[in-house]
This record gives sequence, structure tokens and C-alpha cells, in this order.
Amino acid sequence: MRTKATFRLPPGLMRRLADYATRKRMSQAVVVEAALESYLSPDGPERLEAALARRLDRLSRVSERLERHTTIGNEALALFVRFWLTSTPALPDTAPAATQAKGRERYQAFIEALGRRLVQSRGLADEVASEREPSQSD
Repeated sequence: MRTKATFRLPPGLMRRLADYATRKRMSQAVVVEAALESYLSPDGPERLEAALARRLDRLSRVSERLERHTTIGNEALALFVRFWLTSTPALPDTAPAATQAKGRERYQAFIEALGRRLVQSRGLADEVASEREPSQSD
């Protein structure tokens, strides 16, 4: 048995209720009933806290993964720059135009290789992780 209740809502809230009910293909009464049930439920705060804890845990894992990927990227770049600086001989000052042209050519090749690498689904972090897994189990 149901009891009839009459109440007034601000126009903005009423529009939001009507829009939500239309989107979900439910009556406004069902939406209000579910909202009141959830709001007045004794375990409502615990459920909200549990949901927030799950979201925070997920965000923490995402943040840790981003930090790890950033660290790997920084270390890879530093290793490359160190290798490049120690293995590339100084260029003579007699051919600056040819040197600049060769530099542009190498840069274009680098950009193309980077583009191909980014299109692949497997990145450097995944590659490093898969190569380290067997050695960690030893």
C-alpha cells in the first residue's frame, strides 16, 4: 500500500528530476522513491565511504602507474642523452650547412620512429616490465 505525499521543489531541481527520469525511462515517483530510500538508509554513509575508498584506491594505482611511466621515460631519455654525448664526436666548423641538414634529417627520422612507436599498443614501460619479470622470479 502506498501513501500519497505532496511537496514542492525548486524549478531547477524539478527540471533535473524530469530530465533524469526521462533519460532513464522511469517515472519521477520511482526516482524520488529510490533517492529517498538511499538518503534515509542507515548504511548509506558506509556505502558512500566504501565507494569513495574504492575510487581513491583506483586513483592511487593510476597515479603510481603514471609516476612509474614518467620515471622510466626520464631515465630512458637521460641514458640516451648520456650515450649520445659520449659517443658523438664534435663536428667540424667548416660545414655548418651540411651539418644542419644532416641534423634535420636525423630529427625527422627520430620523429617518424617515435610516431611508429606511439601507434603500437606496447610502450617502453610495458617492454621494461616484461623484460624484468623473468629476472625477478630468479
